[in-house]
Amino acid sequence: MLKKYLMKEVPYLRVLGRTNGSLEPVTLFWNASGIEMNVRATEIWVKVYSDYEIFEPWVDIIVDGAISQRLMLNKGEQRICLFRNMEGDKVRNVKLLRDTPAFPTDEKTLLQVLEIETDGDFYPLEEPRLKIEVIGDSITSGEGGSGAGPEMTWNSFCFNAVDNYAYMVAKELGAVYNCISQSGWGIFCSWEGNEQQAIPLYYDQVCGLLNGTQNEHLGAFEKWDFQKFQPDVIIVNLGTNDGMGAKNLEKVERAAEEFLKKIRACNPKSYIIWCYGMLGDVILPVLEEAVRNYKEKSKDEKVEFVKLPDTFAGEFGSRQHPGHKSHEKTANVLISKIREITEIQK
Repeated sequence: MLKKYLMKEVPYLRVLGRTNGSLEPVTLFWNASGIEMNVRATEIWVKVYSDYEIFEPWVDIIVDGAISQRLMLNKGEQRICLFRNMEGDKVRNVKLLRDTPAFPTDEKTLLQVLEIETDGDFYPLEEPRLKIEVIGDSITSGEGGSGAGPEMTWNSFCFNAVDNYAYMVAKELGAVYNCISQSGWGIFCSWEGNEQQAIPLYYDQVCGLLNGTQNEHLGAFEKWDFQKFQPDVIIVNLGTNDGMGAKNLEKVERAAEEFLKKIRACNPKSYIIWCYGMLGDVILPVLEEAVRNYKEKSKDEKVEFVKLPDTFAGEFGSRQHPGHKSHEKTANVLISKIREITEIQK
């Protein structure tokens, strides 16, 4: 017998990613945002609401750490089966993740989780071993993670939140993470040189890079309460787009230094790793200098620059972006570094 639960009625529910704080319903703005539950049941369903004009949302269904479905959503309300016909004698961990990033160019793009329906019971979730925040661009958004190698179309399908270094790091370390990333954006400017398309400008908002009255009403432009999620580790993977779009690299260096100040002000105890290099190292000296200058001026020793392995032939996904092998290499570098600076071991 299936029983319906509004999201506020689901025991032990964990909401993943930055949201507006409401459970009526749960609105998912960023890639890798979602919900997580432990349930002992033979079947479980979720009702979602989706809308878009251009870029439809996609979701991933993950059961006990293994991806079981990747789905494109239609407009309107729909029920998604997370699993069914399972033996009901064990507790399973189930997640629904937003696979696609925020889309500033489509004001109607929307993904909300409305209710859960199951014949089982919910159980407490394990406490995460770490909290991680990941800040980045198209690489962190998982662009190129789906689609054939020669495919160059930019659309919702090309993104992948799971075949992605951020997800790999969190899974290996038993962490939960928030992702703040946008394709084409940078520290100071976009790959086209647009200085308004810079992540630091919107870092202190829920999802301020979106547009439109709908997103305003949903609270996307509200100040983010950093007390809701104080990361143990913050990974910044920005600079690739600045290397293509910036005419003045001194401005990039200053912007990186200022962003470190902002991150530290919002997250007093976090260890910050600024990493770069998956698609070349054009501005590597600029970023290293920015981190060095920040540390010298602030006397902040919980900041480090990490060079990431480049993506080579055979390691690309679609759209000439890093594929699985490249993300895996980067994940391994970051996992080793995080184990160095924390007490998380194998």
